Amino acid sequence: MIRRLFITAIAAAIFSFPALASYHGPKDIVDTAVKAGSFNTLVAALKAAGLVDALKGDGPFTVFAPSDEAFAALPAGTVDSLLKPENRDDLVNILTYHVLSGKVMSGDIAGKSLEAKMLNGSIAKVNAMSGVMVEGANVIKADIEAKNGVIHVIDTVIIPKK
Repeated sequence: MIRRLFITAIAAAIFSFPALASYHGPKDIVDTAVKAGSFNTLVAALKAAGLVDALKGDGPFTVFAPSDEAFAALPAGTVDSLLKPENRDDLVNILTYHVLSGKVMSGDIAGKSLEAKMLNGSIAKVNAMSGVMVEGANVIKADIEAKNGVIHVIDTVIIPKK
């Protein structure tokens, strides 16, 4: 009986090993966004801006990620225009306005109102007194962890002031 249990346990370990070998742990910010399925426009914009490799880097980063619905709420033609090669600098400026260096979880700023320096160099107002808002965009889902930072989903694309 003990021998049968031992053989069964060994067989289970052997047959489950390939599944364990295919597990690679948490994904980076870009792969996490792709897997979520609700950031298709953001991922397309990151590709057009040449920022995918940067956000796959070590980080850590905090990304305020507009959902596909947030991009759809922009005036007609805005996204198509920004994705054109001649508008790459504007696109990079907008996208890097959604990212800050470091990993900031919602609990880290709860009850505070502060200013944060975004990767594009601009200052964004963050209000976490009741929920979290960044430059008027509401965080609708917070603390999606990735191996190189965190994603907070926002309901609006934030545009840096010129």
